[in-house]
Amino acid sequence: MKKILGNLFLVLVLVFMYAPILILTVYSFTSATNIGAIRGFSIRNYVTLFTTPELRDMILGTVLLALGSAALATVLGTMGAIGAFYSSKARSSMITTLNQIPVVNADVVTGFSICILLVVVLGVSKDTFIPLVAGHVTLCSPFVFLSVMPRLKQMDPSIYEAALDLGATPAAALKSVILPQLQGGIVSGFALAVTLSLDDYFVATYTKPATFDTISTYVVNATKGSQTTIKTALWALSAVIFLVVVLIVAASNLQGMKMAPERRKA
Repeated sequence: MKKILGNLFLVLVLVFMYAPILILTVYSFTSATNIGAIRGFSIRNYVTLFTTPELRDMILGTVLLALGSAALATVLGTMGAIGAFYSSKARSSMITTLNQIPVVNADVVTGFSICILLVVVLGVSKDTFIPLVAGHVTLCSPFVFLSVMPRLKQMDPSIYEAALDLGATPAAALKSVILPQLQGGIVSGFALAVTLSLDDYFVATYTKPATFDTISTYVVNATKGSQTTIKTALWALSAVIFLVVVLIVAASNLQGMKMAPERRKA
């Protein structure tokens, strides 16, 4: 009975998680304008998605923003984790605590604070994209920190000192000894940062230029408008994003399965 209930609970969780996405995917291949009766098969939504300049520019801008801010966040988060790990116990605890504040803080507070600091206090124009990038880096860096820190704790802390004793400079020891040990955490942190940037709405709302939209802000604004063609094209966008994520996760798992025997041999 426990096994049956456990399997039933798992099925219900999967249904609640994936049923809305699958429904949108099905309707993205129809000519329906609303979720309801399924009409004839059509790829009109995908044609609209990839041929409308407004939609293409929005997607490209969002992806470039996510990759750029994730790269900066990865560098800052990795440096912060390494600095905290090799600091004194009190300083490391303080850095870790400060890093957790943006994680548990509401995104709307982070976005509004960045806007007030850079735009109002420092006078930085929102048209420069600096507030938007700064907001996304601030949002993503703590999660990179949390991805890298467990790798550091699993690593032998004496290997850095051993590299120095063997004649390596601090920079060479960091590059050749420490960073290769952290590769998995750094990659995971970068992927998480990209996901957070793509998903963010509140920070982008407060910091983005008036003429720029990310996927999240564009979707919210489009659902309030009356352009039915654009709304249904966003169903296709949801299906494409879901498919890309599935392929990335599958490729990552396959790569991990291939590397597992080599690690056991080592």
